[in-house]
Amino acid sequence: MLLFKTIHGARVDPVAHTAKILSSHPYTQIHIGSDSQNIGKQTKYTTVIAYRLGGRGVHYILSKTQVELIRDMWTRLWKEAELSIDLAEWLTQQISVRVEIDMDYNGDDNFKSHKLISATKGWANSLGYKVNVKPHNQIATRAADHHCK
Repeated sequence: MLLFKTIHGARVDPVAHTAKILSSHPYTQIHIGSDSQNIGKQTKYTTVIAYRLGGRGVHYILSKTQVELIRDMWTRLWKEAELSIDLAEWLTQQISVRVEIDMDYNGDDNFKSHKLISATKGWANSLGYKVNVKPHNQIATRAADHHCK
């Protein structure tokens, strides 16, 4: 599984961290999302588990990976969905939690990423996950975007 860290750089076990959050905030909403950026000769991915603590804001942990440059936008964006769905599947098998998946694709058909929504959202929905796309409820992907740059 991916190596996760807090925003301060401390390594954290996502299962233990999630259990700890839920023990003190049982009504926490959990969102998982990924974002990517092509920088130089590499594609950088950031995947986030975000914990919405009711009216008390959001806390999150993140994982960063980088691969050789992926020039094809569809391949790069599809990998974002794979990272998020794979993490959601792994986490929900480790601990009984309900998660939502935030996808950094635009619901407006004027954007190229719109064309990925039906396939990726259908995949995640078929596994039982609620999916959020832009402009709705982008908690995890906003954090991922911030750390991807």
